[in-house]
Amino acid sequence: MSTKKPFEQIVVRHGPTVLRVCRAMLARSDADDAWSETFLAALRAYPALPADANVEAWLVTIAHHKAIDALRAEARRPRPTAEPPEQAGAPPDDGPDDGVWTDWRALPDKQRQAVALHHIAGLPYAEVAERLGGTPAAARRAAADGIAALRRRHLTTPTIPSPEERTP
Repeated sequence: MSTKKPFEQIVVRHGPTVLRVCRAMLARSDADDAWSETFLAALRAYPALPADANVEAWLVTIAHHKAIDALRAEARRPRPTAEPPEQAGAPPDDGPDDGVWTDWRALPDKQRQAVALHHIAGLPYAEVAERLGGTPAAARRAAADGIAALRRRHLTTPTIPSPEERTP
C-alpha cells in the first residue's frame, strides 16, 4: 500500500506541466488564473484521490477542464458595441515570438487541444481522445495536422549555396 505525497510536493512536481497546458490553451493572464483554479480544485479533491492514481494525468484533466471553462466564460462575456473596440497591442511580457502564438491561437480548437495534451502534457493519444471525445486515430490526426500547420508557417529549410556562390 503506497501513501500519498503531501500536496505541496504535488504542486512543485506537476505545477510546470499544468501551467504549460493552461498556457497552450489560454492567453497568459487567463492561463495563470486557470493554473490557480486547477490547484484549488485539486486541493479540495486530493483527499479522495486513490493513492495509486496517476496524479499528473489527473491534474492535466483538471487543467484542461478549467481552461475550457475559461474559454466558455470569455465567450459569454458581453462585448460593448456602442464604440469600436480599441486596438490592443501585444502584452509586454510576451516578448518576441515571430507570430508563433498568433498562429497557435489560429489553429482549430481540436488541433490546438490535441497538440497541447499530447506534445506539451505528454498524454498518450488514447487519453487525448478520451478528453476530446473521439478516437485515438482522430486525436493523432488532429495533433499531426496542428504541428504540420505550425511547421509550414515557421520552419524554413536552409538553402545550400550553389558551387558558384561558394567560390572564394
